[in-house]
Amino acid sequence: MKYSTSPTPMSNYPRSTSPLPAPANYSNYQPTTASAAAKRYKYIRRLYKFNQMDFEFAAWQMVYLFVAPQKVFRNCNYRKHTKSQFARDDPAFLVLLSVWLLLSSICFGLAMNMTAANVVVFVIFVVFVDFIGAGLLVSTIFWYVSNKYLRRDPDGPDVEWGYAFDVHINAFFPPLSLLHCFQIVLFNSLLFHGGFLSCLVSNTFWLASIIYYLYITFLGYSSYGKVCDNDVPVLQNARVFLLPLPLLFITYFVTILMDWNLSSMLMYFYKMRVI
Repeated sequence: MKYSTSPTPMSNYPRSTSPLPAPANYSNYQPTTASAAAKRYKYIRRLYKFNQMDFEFAAWQMVYLFVAPQKVFRNCNYRKHTKSQFARDDPAFLVLLSVWLLLSSICFGLAMNMTAANVVVFVIFVVFVDFIGAGLLVSTIFWYVSNKYLRRDPDGPDVEWGYAFDVHINAFFPPLSLLHCFQIVLFNSLLFHGGFLSCLVSNTFWLASIIYYLYITFLGYSSYGKVCDNDVPVLQNARVFLLPLPLLFITYFVTILMDWNLSSMLMYFYKMRVI
């Protein structure tokens, strides 16, 4: 009996349907020799080369982060077998997210009747403190916790810091859209007038935003290393990222019973920070 030594086609591996094609063969994968510093340098250098960015694919990811976020991370894992890294090498998503954050912050500041100078200060705080500063901090904490406590094999592959940052900005996009964009439509007509209905709608926006963040974060870390459905991920017990959910629901009901309008509290915090 003769045994074939040719690589097994990808079509023979069970996997979920994805809008984007997977690599043709696992044998295409070659371990990367680039250091993390080299990857960061390449990523930062591409920030100014807009003609090399795939904005269409980045926009596709933004849509699917709302409707089917698992597909976004499935295609992140395909990247490992085509470009030898899980983290994005194309900054198009970050650029689109930054533009979206800038425009939404300006609209948010105008909705709060801020002066032009206060809007500028507000945008600087949101972009450089709330987004970049907090993002770097949260990504680093999750990256350290994942590699320190959640790896199946302490001597095996670790989580790339760039991937941890990708997970954060993926999880950041739905809350940004809900709290900075969709809330503006109801801001002057409902959310800032007080009363039970205003508190209910406002706090529900916050509940949905935090659930999105936790769920997308969980998906990102639980799928790290999985290309096919039968692959074993690099991390175990990624469900720890969902542990705050019971406390989150309890807090949600308490804030409604206590008539604590979280959006009103956020507006007061924003105004106090820029004045």
